[in-house]
This record gives sequence, C-alpha cells and structure tokens, in this order.
Amino acid sequence: MVFFLRQLALILMFCLFAGASHAVDLRLNAPDALTDPLRNASLTASLEDQATSQDILAAARADYARLVGVLYARGYYGPVVRIDADGQEVATMSPFAAPSHIGRITINVDPGPQFRFGDARVTPLAPGAVANPALAWGEVAASTALRDAAGEAVEGWRDAGHAKAQIDSQHVTANHPAAQVNARVSVAPGPRLRFGDLVPDTSSRVLPERQAAIAGLPAGAVFSPAELDAAAERLRRTGAFRAVVLREGDAQKDNTLPIALEVTDAKRRRYGLGAEYASQEGLALSAFWLHRNLLGGAERLTVDGLISGIGGQSGGEDFNLSVTLARPATFTPDTQLLLEAELETLNEPDFENRSAALGIALNHQFNDRLQGRVGARLRYSDPKGALAQSELLQLFVPIGATWDTRNNDLSASSGLFADVEVMPFATLNGGGGGLRFASDLRGYRNVGDIVFAGRAQFGSILGATQSDLPPDLLFLSGGGGTVRGQTFQSLGVDLPMGTVGGRSFAGLSIEARVRASAKLGIVAFADLGFVSASGTFDAGRSHSGAGLGLRYDTGIGPIRLDVAVPTSGDTGSGLQIYVGIGQAF
Repeated sequence: MVFFLRQLALILMFCLFAGASHAVDLRLNAPDALTDPLRNASLTASLEDQATSQDILAAARADYARLVGVLYARGYYGPVVRIDADGQEVATMSPFAAPSHIGRITINVDPGPQFRFGDARVTPLAPGAVANPALAWGEVAASTALRDAAGEAVEGWRDAGHAKAQIDSQHVTANHPAAQVNARVSVAPGPRLRFGDLVPDTSSRVLPERQAAIAGLPAGAVFSPAELDAAAERLRRTGAFRAVVLREGDAQKDNTLPIALEVTDAKRRRYGLGAEYASQEGLALSAFWLHRNLLGGAERLTVDGLISGIGGQSGGEDFNLSVTLARPATFTPDTQLLLEAELETLNEPDFENRSAALGIALNHQFNDRLQGRVGARLRYSDPKGALAQSELLQLFVPIGATWDTRNNDLSASSGLFADVEVMPFATLNGGGGGLRFASDLRGYRNVGDIVFAGRAQFGSILGATQSDLPPDLLFLSGGGGTVRGQTFQSLGVDLPMGTVGGRSFAGLSIEARVRASAKLGIVAFADLGFVSASGTFDAGRSHSGAGLGLRYDTGIGPIRLDVAVPTSGDTGSGLQIYVGIGQAF
C-alpha cells in the first residue's frame, strides 16, 4: 500500500510539474524585414498546439540564442531580445516552477544598428584566388560572411595541393559607435603535398588490391580534393559498399600524404520484384537477383527475368532471361567490363521471334554526367512473320553515349537526359548488313508546383532492308513507351502478308505534372508517333494519343496510373490503362 501511494504521489507531481497541454498565442514584435527569418528560427513558433507549459518555457529559453544567431547573421551585433510568458520575462523564471498554464508568449526584438565591414581581410590567398566580395568595405558585416570567406581561402589552398591548410589566427573588433567590424584572418597554407599510397580497409570482403584499383587515386600526383571525391564516388558506384570514407593521414617527410580507406560492405545478395499493367499489353512480371562481390573484386552478377503479355491482347506471353557480370576498374578506374548472356521469346501481334545472344562491352564514365560504351554482341534469331525470314546469325557492334543531368532518375523535375546509339551490324550466315541508329532525348523544367517534361525519340536503319534485321529491332509505335492511348505496336508498315516494323521512327511526348499534395500528383500528357518504311523519314504514317494520370509518391519513386485515348490515326480505339512504377519517362 505504501509503495502504491508513493507511485501515485510521483505521478501527481509529474502532472503538476508538466502542466496541461494547450495552444499558446505567440506575438513577435520586430522590424518587418526580420519578422519572417526570426519566426522561422523560433522553436516556440514551431510548437504543436498540444504543448505543455514546460515545453513552451524550454522552447522560449532556447529562442534567445537562436534569435540572436539570426541577427548576427544579418550584421546586428547589439540586439536586445526579450521573451515574456504572460508578461513575465522567461529568463527570470525558474525552470523547476513552470506555471500550470501559459496563454501568450511575446517576443520583442530591437536589432539595433546594422554593422558594416571596415578593413576585413583573409590572407594569404592561393594563387589565382579572388578575395570574397562580401568582405568589401561597406558591405553588411554578416557573421556568416567572414566564416565563409575564411573557409573559401582554406579550400583554395587545398585545391592548389596544400592539403593541411588551416586558419592560423584571427582578430576581429567591433566599433559599436561607428557600427563597423574590422577583421584580420590569417591562413597557414602548409607544404604542397602529393598523394601517397592508399591504405585499404582489410575488414572488407573486397580484396585490398581491388579497392586500390577501383579508387584510382594517382599516387605521386599533387593532392586534389576533387580527385579524393572522384575516388570515393568510384567506390560507391560499384554498389559493393554501404559507406565509403577516405581519411587524410599525416604529411610525410617526402611531402606525400597517405590516404586511409574505410568502408562498410553492403549485403552481398539482393533480390527484387516488379509489376506493370496495361489494358492492351496485359500484366508484366519481373524479378532480379544479384551478387555484389562475386569474385572478391566488387564484381556484380545480375540475373533478370521477365514475363510480359499475361492476359493481354497483344499476341501471347513474352519471356526474357538474362545474366550479366559487371567488373569495375577494368583497364582504367572509370571503365567497367560487361559480359552478358540472354534468352528471349517474343510473341507479338505481327511476329514471333526466338533469340539467344552473347555480348561483351566496355562502359566508361567520363565524368558525373557523361558516359560512353562500346561492345560486340553475337545474336541468333529465329523470326516468323510477314517477311518470311530465315534464321539469322548476326554480329552487332553497339557504340553509344549517355548525358544525364537529371536530379532524380525515377521522377525528375529538372535537368536533361540524352542517350544516342549507333550500331553497325553484319549477318554471318548470308544476308546483308547495315547500321541502326537510335536516340532518346528528354528535358524537365520545374515552374512552381508544375513540372513540364518533354521527350523526343528518333530511330533509323540505313544500308539494310527490313529483312536484314530480326523484327524486334525494326521500329513500331503504339502503347506504353511510345504513344499511350494507341494499341500496342499497332503502327508499322503494312504489307500484303501483314504489318512489319519500319526503318525509321520519330516519337514526341509532352507532360504537365502538377503536385496536388505532398504525396499525390496529377499528369496531363500527349504522345505522337511516326513510322516510315524508309530509313530517311520519307512518307510514312503517324498516330497520336492523350490522357490524364495520377502519381502517388512512395519515397523511392511514384506509382503511375495513366488513362489515355487515341486522338488521331486509325490504329486504335477505346480507353487504354497503364500502371507502373516511376514516371512514364
């Protein structure tokens, strides 16, 4: 019984101490130009309606330093900040005797005069560096300006190879009668250093010599923070590591700088599942399994499987199985070797094709935006369709480049994307050869709550007839990926024996993506497709479609629902529905 009464007393004391939850009225009195930044920095202003008196007082006490920091950042170094709780200044109230109720918090801010720089310098600067204009005589003496200028000076020396540059001394004085700040900051550049050896992380499953090869730090070259960042990015790009840190060691007597690598390995194995649905094409199910470090050198083995056309009206089911091995840092730190094997069966409305392929390729990352690729692919095809083709054994040499400045791969709101590929090919068991060209160009522009997106696709086959290529490498239009609202792959070249793909294709798509809420978006779109029997875009046929869509943001990418109808052409009718993950492009 005594224990129970003691516990009850403690609970009652806590309730009295905490006070009842309630909303508080906040009044902020400050010059108009400072009201918004002060309110945004105030913890009291951010409290929920059901805050207790103790919560309100704690936030108000923290606001003194937060509001003064806002004023210093704008050059006000003599401010007076007073915060009252129901008429009593918060600074004088005991934190252990909070009132049971607080109805109003009043914040009065007198910023005082705004200080400006007099003689403010950061010296010495690295060769070629320019003094920060924010420190010029008469500029607002923002506390951040001096800090930023000092940081820029240190980074300038580091960019010039002085890895151990640091602030040596600083002397700052404020003349309150004149509202002026004078400052002298001295930088100690230290010696110019060269990269030493990379010290690998022996706790990783990736072999030490492969860690060094992937990082690609140029031992003996002048130290560069950009090279350090590039090495870390190469290691992250492999996917074998969950975290990557490169730590600078102590400068050696020969002016070299050893770099220690610390990594956390990612899980070696991963699998994933995917699904898409279109009313015409039916259901598509995909799955993958990968190993991130197959042979101890961050080699990635990926097995992909796809079954599409389930329950659709676009032929039968299609099957695809591929295995890819990717080896980073082959020949150069930025070059990846790819080995691929693929089996595929296509049952489309106008043709069937069974194929098997083996390929090898090199992908080179020129910078964070541009990558190029070249490869060779041996492919066996057994097509059946209007062209009455025989079996094909062909060698393809794809050469391509990708330029990507998008801010998000699955739901871009700004940037550009361009992929261009030229693929010469030859038929090894009789028949002709030629060249296949394909490009995909996309652009994104954010205007308020609306993202405008555009896409242009072009393709052409030169020096070859339609019979020289398997039907899946000819150009058809209609359905998801080309013209929504039209029947899947319904636009091609009509022959007496049926429809076949064309030798040239052009596609245009535009979208207006409107953010309706934090999670929900609405999209209006229109698509246009053109297919010609010639490789030079001579007389052909076109069709178009338009519709509306919904997007639900899942955090990793939007769930997409599009509804579209034909707007021109004679290749489709009725409503088409498309469901998938990620934007349409």
